[in-house]
Amino acid sequence: MQPIQGLHHITAIASDAQANIDFYVRVLGQRLIKTTVNFDDPGTYHVYYGDRRGTPGTIMTFFPWPAMHRGRRGAGETSAMAYALPQGSLGWWMDRLTAQGVAWDGPEKRYGESVIRFEDPDGLVIELVATDSPSTIEPWEDGPIPSMHALRGFHSVTLLLRDVEPTAQVLTHHMGYTLVAREGARYRYRGASNDRGLYVDLLHAPDAGRGAFGAGSIHHIAFRTVDDEEQSSYLSALRSAGLQVTPVQDRQYFRSIYFREPGGVLFEVATDEPGFTSDESVEALGSSLKLPARYEAQRSQIEARLPPIERQVFTTEEE
Repeated sequence: MQPIQGLHHITAIASDAQANIDFYVRVLGQRLIKTTVNFDDPGTYHVYYGDRRGTPGTIMTFFPWPAMHRGRRGAGETSAMAYALPQGSLGWWMDRLTAQGVAWDGPEKRYGESVIRFEDPDGLVIELVATDSPSTIEPWEDGPIPSMHALRGFHSVTLLLRDVEPTAQVLTHHMGYTLVAREGARYRYRGASNDRGLYVDLLHAPDAGRGAFGAGSIHHIAFRTVDDEEQSSYLSALRSAGLQVTPVQDRQYFRSIYFREPGGVLFEVATDEPGFTSDESVEALGSSLKLPARYEAQRSQIEARLPPIERQVFTTEEE
């Protein structure tokens, strides 16, 4: 099989849709590329952010569940996600976050790269990593961040685990990842490409308490497969390895299979196809509520249950 190339998307939980949009679009300069609903709970939004066209490896998604209690970080979950920055942009971002009222920690050195960390409105830990690593994206030039400083898609995710080895076995033996570095309790694994979203860090924390799911928690992390044939090979191989893998789920913009790795983190393997322009042009991405065909007959009822949102959340003066 083709080894996993890297991260496809990350999905997390928010408590308020508008606050989430305000932060990821206005503060971080990510484009809202798709507004739809949770396919298993159509009374809830599912919002997607990324680069201009929704390139796999740039996609951060959220289920905003109103009044959801705050999650608690702990073992058995993805405890942080990191965006890549161009070298030389970290100081610019520290100034921007301060001006936006966002407290940050750092910078610290990790594997020779400078990293800062902060939280979104629900407490999800976000890291920014200044790196020379390649990242082929299409910056959103109409957004509030100058292209030279724009986020370059995902750099990595950190999994907090009581026992690293079983998860490492899944990554290396069944998904094609390679152990490339270790610093103390942090082990870094690399996907097979030379582009965005390459790294999964396993942080060994044998005495950590279990995490509690809620707002600010990462629901799952998704890995890239190019097409259905490649995904089908992974479905068979992962099941043969004894993992409980779901049947293929059609998510309209990609197709997905899911399983929990031994440490408890929910993994998804998603196809790059058909992509986010399957029902909207690049220019119109995220501008209207898109529903899967099975829910179109219920559109008026669904729209009545969803809270109104404002998509354009920055002004020319902020750019």
